[in-house]
Amino acid sequence: MTKATLILDDGSIFEGTSFGAEKDVAGEVVFNTAMTGYPESLTDPSYAGQLMALTYPLVGNYGVPPFSIEKNGIPGFMESAKIHADAIIVSDYSEDFSHWNAVESLGDWLKREGVPGITGIDTRALTKKLREHGVMMGKLIIGEVEEGKQPAAGNYEEINYVDRVSCKEVLTYGESQGEAKKRVVLVDCGVKANIIRCLLKRNVTVIRVPWNYDFNGMDYDGLFISNGPGDPDTCDAAVQNIRKALQGDKPICGICMGNQLLAKAGGATIYKLKYGHRSHNQPVRMVGTEKCFVTSQNHGYAVDNDTLGDDWEPLFINMNDGTNEGIRHKTKPFFSAQFHPEACSGPTDTEFIFDRFVALL
Repeated sequence: MTKATLILDDGSIFEGTSFGAEKDVAGEVVFNTAMTGYPESLTDPSYAGQLMALTYPLVGNYGVPPFSIEKNGIPGFMESAKIHADAIIVSDYSEDFSHWNAVESLGDWLKREGVPGITGIDTRALTKKLREHGVMMGKLIIGEVEEGKQPAAGNYEEINYVDRVSCKEVLTYGESQGEAKKRVVLVDCGVKANIIRCLLKRNVTVIRVPWNYDFNGMDYDGLFISNGPGDPDTCDAAVQNIRKALQGDKPICGICMGNQLLAKAGGATIYKLKYGHRSHNQPVRMVGTEKCFVTSQNHGYAVDNDTLGDDWEPLFINMNDGTNEGIRHKTKPFFSAQFHPEACSGPTDTEFIFDRFVALL
């Protein structure tokens, strides 16, 4: 196997071997503590621009499912049509795989999609460093490390990754002849396929629009704002369009990036977390109750609760660090979640959020 080297911005070096595409990349190095779900995580557009380190030590043992498109036009087993993470970092990669639905190894999939992977490094030490220092930019070099030939790490916060992963035209799902369904406009900031699946399962028509599309003149019953990658401060066009929608009374729901953009449209500010929440086991509490839920999460930014306007209040709070996990309007049908109620992968404890949104239409 070919030598691979991970170099962090602070000068830390982790040497291992390559098991994916043999090309050099640079990006923000983050860690994910989920035990399973690497096909879903790798195809989650929210990982665009990031080198994803998995803390679970054994990765690849159940292979990769086939890529297929369901009759509704969305991927069958993935969260988008391609891998969006720039690289994957693991402790122990298993070339041998066993699963009833697997058709190829993780390494072969990475090579086919042009995404590098590194194995054989101490991911515990890497994770401890990121927890103590905070996420940082890094480079993954395949082969010998040569000065002057390394990719530039750049600045993650300055790039509009939402624009890179959002759809480029209006797409419609679930439309049928002769049936009057409720119509939901989905602002695509990097939407996961299972969000669309969850909405379609509740018998609505989904109109998916680009992140900066002005949907306010469209005929719709509710607005849904998706997850997505990067810094929400790069998405001012979406914020302005959402702010117009807040003048009306049609139901609005957001997930992850959608929570942050809804908060910004309502006047709140966003800040970057030290190392983010990326896992399947984040506990959140619904404000005003003793109800707690275990949630799937993938975000590096959070809403500042202290900046919420008088018309808004927190809806969920993270039980580990007290950060915001959702907001709601006090009088209008607007609410959002920072976590992923659609899961995929992860626990489905909070899928009821889709029921609540559809019931408001």
